[in-house]
Amino acid sequence: MDKNELWKTTLAKIELDLSRPNFLTWFQGTGIMNIEDGMATVFVPNGFAKEWLQNKYHKTILHALRESGSNIKDVTYMIGRPEGTFSPLRSKNYKSVRRPGENTTPSELETEEFSIKELSVDPNTNLNPKYTFDNFIVGSFNELAYAAAQSVIKNLGTSYNPLFIYGGVGLGKTHLIQAIGNEILKQNQKIKVKYVSSEKYMSEIVDALKNQQMNELKDKYRAVDLLIMDDIQFMARTEKMQEEFFHTFNALYEKNKQVILSSDRPPRAISTLEERLRSRFEGGMIADIGLPDFETRFLILKTKAEFKKLSVPEAVLIYIAENIKTNIRELEGALNQIIMSIRLSNAPIDVEMAKKMISNRKTSSKKFVSAKKIVKAVAEFYDIMERDLAAHSRRRDIVKPRQVAMYLLREELGSSYPSIGERFGGRDHTTAIHSCKKIGQELKTSSELEEEIRIIKDKIFSA
Repeated sequence: MDKNELWKTTLAKIELDLSRPNFLTWFQGTGIMNIEDGMATVFVPNGFAKEWLQNKYHKTILHALRESGSNIKDVTYMIGRPEGTFSPLRSKNYKSVRRPGENTTPSELETEEFSIKELSVDPNTNLNPKYTFDNFIVGSFNELAYAAAQSVIKNLGTSYNPLFIYGGVGLGKTHLIQAIGNEILKQNQKIKVKYVSSEKYMSEIVDALKNQQMNELKDKYRAVDLLIMDDIQFMARTEKMQEEFFHTFNALYEKNKQVILSSDRPPRAISTLEERLRSRFEGGMIADIGLPDFETRFLILKTKAEFKKLSVPEAVLIYIAENIKTNIRELEGALNQIIMSIRLSNAPIDVEMAKKMISNRKTSSKKFVSAKKIVKAVAEFYDIMERDLAAHSRRRDIVKPRQVAMYLLREELGSSYPSIGERFGGRDHTTAIHSCKKIGQELKTSSELEEEIRIIKDKIFSA
């Protein structure tokens, strides 16, 4: 296989694990320049792409190259496309490996259905009209965030600025922040609102730099009255992106323009976030969204079923609400699975059938959890290299993540203490025992550590 075919095969494997926008943003204009002594040199279009691929996708690329049948030992990156080289994503002959309904799991089918609904997104604001307060369920788990949102709507730019909403995966952050934008526009169509994910914003910066259009991009975001940015934690990995957003934030803030941000963790827990941004985020209102209680979970299921105009026995809804406690997205996934079963069989569902479905769902999600995933999630959260966890270092910023990783291997996979010690640099099993006990004890008194481990678990089970 020549280098061009190898890269095409590699991209096809990588594409399956990424969202389409991310895949195109970071892998367009890439290719293999040469392979020598087991080292592949990949060319990239600019410095941002080089930094992002090195820091975020290096292991993914290396693994995909090896899976493609090559004997590559490592990968290096260079900026620029040398004359005569081939970039598959710029070729008209490149075809996406994704095809609707082909070899897809139920969760992927749900994602495709969601993508179709996303076609109604307003191209000017990027807001999805389905996210409103009419279908937003309020409970004890999100009442502070909801109250803060209502205050922002009444006092745009002067009440809580910025408003920083954080919480785990699938708890309704995106719904809430987009509902604010839709409600603002409902009250006054003249207000300029812009919703954007941090990854989309970063890709726009990359394109603007490449096309020498940074001034136009700056004007675009600094002309709005309300900027809503989702998943701000991803921006914290790149200093250059943070610097650009810092200036945009300041320009809006000084004009009393409203900024709303969401993240999977509070500002203080984003380890790579610059201090100047952290202080600005913490200068506004910070509100968390926790896990919904049983009553709220039941109400969410009942509301969703009614919206879809399907009659689901109350006993079935109660069973789902009692057994799925992780997040709202999981609840919806289970309900969608049951609804699909009703439609296919054209027969009513009972609690026994629901038990079987949920049991299969739990088994399916659990089997994808591995020691590798746990170690990767811990390393990413604490912004250290995976190899640092196995190194013989006594630095506090390494010791704590290592202890957390050991604890999670024991709790989530039931790994033996000797095997845990062996995984982390051949340590003795007594080190693993000490680490697991220490983290277990700290969890009883430290709400901060509890929050950190919750976020890490969200990463593990949602990956």
